Amino acid sequence: MAISYDLVRSVSAQLYERALKKIPEDTKEALRAAERGEHNEVARGTLRIMLQSADAAEARQHFVCSDSGVPVYFVGIGTGARLEGDIKRAFADGFDDLVASIQPPLLAHVTNPLTNERGYKGKDMPIVTFDLIDGADYVDITCSPKALGSGRWAALEIFTFPSLETIERYVMDVILKAGSQHCPPVVIGVGIGGTFDYAAKLAKQATLRPIGTVNPEPTLAAMEDRLKEAANATGFGPMGTGGDSTAMAVHVDYASGHGFTPVAVCFNCWINRRTRARIHDSGRVEIIE
Repeated sequence: MAISYDLVRSVSAQLYERALKKIPEDTKEALRAAERGEHNEVARGTLRIMLQSADAAEARQHFVCSDSGVPVYFVGIGTGARLEGDIKRAFADGFDDLVASIQPPLLAHVTNPLTNERGYKGKDMPIVTFDLIDGADYVDITCSPKALGSGRWAALEIFTFPSLETIERYVMDVILKAGSQHCPPVVIGVGIGGTFDYAAKLAKQATLRPIGTVNPEPTLAAMEDRLKEAANATGFGPMGTGGDSTAMAVHVDYASGHGFTPVAVCFNCWINRRTRARIHDSGRVEIIE
């Protein structure tokens, strides 16, 4: 068999819908852990409300948040996979299908940056990033819708031969500027090195790493611990109510580059929307999260 246009169209739409109605299991556990460790009574109550809201949305098949964001996909194509049809167009057509059928309806969040006109269609929408996976015979699709709260506060700056201290200070500057406007507790992604565009990609992909996993690079693992501790010491707390729970995780990745070193920081809000599936050559769809 081959991985068909129709199958990618269907699966991509399903992933987006599921991302709107169910938060990942690792995120639920991180919220529970935050509630158990939280010293601020108001913050503990806020975390309980978040968990109850997530459970109710999943049970009733409603949106966890009314801001459904815009569809963003990361797609890995196995070099051994067989593709049939217009695979790139399948994502746009799948989004059209979802707009026409999903209940409750989506709000029109797709915005033309030149006119501020809003709708459901637009240039380069959905946003899809493609990569290759050597030796695989499947297509791996991750959907991570991006909404205003978390998307607004992402930032990037380019340094020249920065020290780790300089990088961490910049990350904290971004965290402090965001305050509680990105709907904490958040997952913070940091991308270091490469080029301007690649650092931003690294940061976004870092937010997709499961909470609780340990960075295989010891220097970055230690940086993640320091930054998480510092972020939670800001006292912003869940939804700005104060307390110890501003960040569920800080995930850092890097790439080699030139003497100029871009550092990108981005956030996923407390819902941490992230769904993933693999479509195998056999036609089997494997739901990963």
